[in-house]
Amino acid sequence: MWLLEVLDTLSGHALDRLGLRSWQLDDLWGVFTAPWLHLGWQHLANNSVPLLVLGFLVALAGVRRWVVTALVVVLCSGLAAWLLSPPGTLTLGASGLVFGFLTYLLVRGWWTRDWRQVLVGLVVLVVYGSVLWGVLPTGPSISWQGHLGGAVGGVLAAWLQHGRGPSTR
Repeated sequence: MWLLEVLDTLSGHALDRLGLRSWQLDDLWGVFTAPWLHLGWQHLANNSVPLLVLGFLVALAGVRRWVVTALVVVLCSGLAAWLLSPPGTLTLGASGLVFGFLTYLLVRGWWTRDWRQVLVGLVVLVVYGSVLWGVLPTGPSISWQGHLGGAVGGVLAAWLQHGRGPSTR
């Protein structure tokens, strides 16, 4: 993402056009590009630390779990931003992924019944829980729609990977 922002800056922000524009079918592929692009250095910096920390915690369960979680979250976040934002709204940034990783870590222990995952969820809640207010409309330049979709995607990813079928414990 940092390299992409360097390229975006050097190109006069030409990469920003690869983001997600709501309600435009020809920009629906932006669901997959928007999370990796940002509207400037401050936006990227704001997303980087929580994405790194929460993404690392998800990756501790394995690369497959990280990939499945990221894919479900990116889809849910992007589709929510595309469907719920006013027509033509440009959405960029990894915050939907941050919200998805956050909610995945919060609810994963519910289905696994693993005390270590419950503990991780509680620590994550204490450290990052206040971020959850971002699923509510707060400002015109913040995609609460993408945040909400990402949060739903994190819960869905946890359920898909941990919550179906009888427990083997």
